Amino acid sequence: MSDRAALLRGIRVWLVLFVVCLVLSGATAFPLVHELRWTEGGLRALSVPELLPGLMDWITRVREGLDAVDAEYPFVLYGTDWLAFAHLVIAVAFYGPYRDPVRNVWVVEFGMIACAGIIPLALVCGPVRGIPFWWTLIDMSFGVFGVLPLYVVRKRIKRLERMSRADAVASTSHGGQREGQ
Repeated sequence: MSDRAALLRGIRVWLVLFVVCLVLSGATAFPLVHELRWTEGGLRALSVPELLPGLMDWITRVREGLDAVDAEYPFVLYGTDWLAFAHLVIAVAFYGPYRDPVRNVWVVEFGMIACAGIIPLALVCGPVRGIPFWWTLIDMSFGVFGVLPLYVVRKRIKRLERMSRADAVASTSHGGQREGQ
């Protein structure tokens, strides 16, 4: 396998990993009410209330809030449906760099900017919404862990771009000559 093919394969593997995580993150926003019920039950079965009472109290509070919203104002949960949809749409955008990484490197850079934007959003909106700081740190970790594969992909795309430029220069310098002349 050539260096160029190996580089392209590596870019695509990282992009697929990122897209899978983005889709899973989005898809989990649809069944929030059920997920929180399952999570709370699972944590109780694992004796988490005794080990991490703060976490258990927070999960219970969120589940109770979602139950109340679901029972009385289910239309509010429509906002999380749009959140899920946005994740799925953004994931589709990464088909561009999968297909042609050099031409669509801007999508990767956009994703990196979005990951960076998670930090100030969490730091500002978390306290406004009464989110515990330790949970805000978990939210911010999505930006940190999201930017890592995108950083690797961007570095590799830039290397691929340099290879492509070098190939173009080499073919131009041999332009009108046939082999063997």
